[in-house]
Amino acid sequence: MNKYLSITPEIEQAIKAGKPVVALESTILSHGMPYPENVEFASKVEEIVRGEGAIPATTAIIGGKLKVGLTKEELEIMCKAEGVGKVSRRDVAVYLATGQTGATTVATTMMIAAMAGIRIFATGGIGGVHRGATETMDISADLQELAHTPVCVVGAGAKSLLDIGLTLEYLETMGVPVIGYKTKDFPAFYCRKSGFGVDYEAPDAKTVADILRTKWELGLEGGALVGNPIPEEYELDFDEMEEVINKALDAAKKEGIRGKATTPFLLAHIKDYTDGVSFASNLQLAYNNARVASQIAVELSKQFR
Repeated sequence: MNKYLSITPEIEQAIKAGKPVVALESTILSHGMPYPENVEFASKVEEIVRGEGAIPATTAIIGGKLKVGLTKEELEIMCKAEGVGKVSRRDVAVYLATGQTGATTVATTMMIAAMAGIRIFATGGIGGVHRGATETMDISADLQELAHTPVCVVGAGAKSLLDIGLTLEYLETMGVPVIGYKTKDFPAFYCRKSGFGVDYEAPDAKTVADILRTKWELGLEGGALVGNPIPEEYELDFDEMEEVINKALDAAKKEGIRGKATTPFLLAHIKDYTDGVSFASNLQLAYNNARVASQIAVELSKQFR
């Protein structure tokens, strides 16, 4: 795999030394935020990770390489997003072979992180089973990746535009532990509660690290999902968000939006329908996830030294 991996010297040295490293995706930059706000966001997230004692590792596909850590110039490419595709597992070989530039989703970031030897990944929220999936079969590749790839994903639960109940059923079937970080309730992205519970409530980062170490020492396949609720002061009302989401879903149906274009379309419309309030909440939950993921990475690095 070294033929395709391109790891920055700082991150490579940190991995070899067993220091805490946190993987970060690039789809949120290229397809989730406008330029240049995304540049500021990327800088802030990396600052938070470093502030907690970990090393940030943003992933992307550039020039036929799986990038682990980006230069300032590469980050600018991902943020400007000119000709940058959204890459899931099925697309990786195509993008590498053809030299296309791609932003990494949750699934692809997990895959690259595992190749590099990174165990912790901070994102906004995972993809999952879409509403109406019983007819469309629209199920995110993130769920299969969680079942098979040994990386812990820290996020604000699942995006609230999904069918969260079916998403959790799928994760249970695939044997993926769903851990609530200081919560018994599974968070729903903009909202702290979804109406569904988690498998286990972890009181602190060390407990999460203990669970992860035990799982992987047992040789159990796959990763884990840590549901980290959005800070209370940035939470949006659940019922109001349901109305907004249904409105966005209707718009997607009318315009014939399908597949991997669905989530960016819905998030953009939700932002418009909430006058930008959802975007501000999106930023804050991502910052919070980076903070908690870094704390878990620090605790996990102590256990594997």
